[in-house]
Amino acid sequence: MLIFTAPGQGAQTPGFLSPWLELPGLADQLGAWSELAGRDLVRLGTAGSAEEITDTSVAQPLLVAAALAVAGLLGEPDAVAGHSVGELAAGAIAGVLSPDDAIRLTRVRGEAMAAATAAEPTGMTAVLGGDETAVLAAIADAGLTPANINGAGQIVAGGTLAELEAFAARPPAGARLRPLRVAGAFHTRHMAPAVEALARAAAGTVVKDPAIPLLSNADGRVVTSGKNWVERIVAQVAAPVRWDLCMAAMAGIGVTALIELVPGGTLTGLARRALPGVELLALKTPDQLGAARELIAAHAAPANGRAAPAGGPGSEGQPLARPEPKEQA
Repeated sequence: MLIFTAPGQGAQTPGFLSPWLELPGLADQLGAWSELAGRDLVRLGTAGSAEEITDTSVAQPLLVAAALAVAGLLGEPDAVAGHSVGELAAGAIAGVLSPDDAIRLTRVRGEAMAAATAAEPTGMTAVLGGDETAVLAAIADAGLTPANINGAGQIVAGGTLAELEAFAARPPAGARLRPLRVAGAFHTRHMAPAVEALARAAAGTVVKDPAIPLLSNADGRVVTSGKNWVERIVAQVAAPVRWDLCMAAMAGIGVTALIELVPGGTLTGLARRALPGVELLALKTPDQLGAARELIAAHAAPANGRAAPAGGPGSEGQPLARPEPKEQA
């Protein structure tokens, strides 16, 4: 079984789209999506400065557009998952909504989250290592939220700058802290206004049930209802990303190969430790397309017979079997 994963904010780097725009049709597709995004995605993905593409309202549509454009070159996977804003790309790949609607909602999401950061000075700090239970307790004691639980040993805490400063003064035993260069505390209560904005925008979107298994950041379950998926991605704006449970779910549904869409690297790095034995490919440049197609040919299920079993393991009514996550440094 082969899964596509779509990275979230922070994966982008200056010029990452440049080599891809040499492929026929990609510049035209990104140009069309630029109209929906309200931003020149071609320029931003090729000549945009690090500061420009770090802007939340820019980074989010840029990442979703890049993932969708490259996924369109590869065909349909057996399953799909996205990290944070990558969930919108994953939803379009699974057929829940159209790529155009995914870009449109991503624009609303990015602009609303950027606006929410202006209300109060907030931020995020990566906590690396330490005992997970002790780390989570220390985060809670500091009044912070474990905004991203990316796997044992990689937890991101979000909250006010004052709370983060107090947390840094008394870090959990055995853990290293690394402040992140982000505009605010994403996936925490501070994003509540953005939840409301995205809910309004999503209300009129036409959705279908996923055509392939689609994993949710909320709890790692396979989502079988398009309506429920929309509810989940709206709530996720102010709720923690449980990528650790998504990777456990990948093991539970029998994933044997993982392709991380452009700009790849972050999610394959996490999977390297959490999913031993799974073949991994982080797409960065077009010269990797051949390797991606070989991986698909070797691992994709025949004849696209990949529907999630109703009411069985991985359905919304029943949790997947989740192996204990391995500790990561």
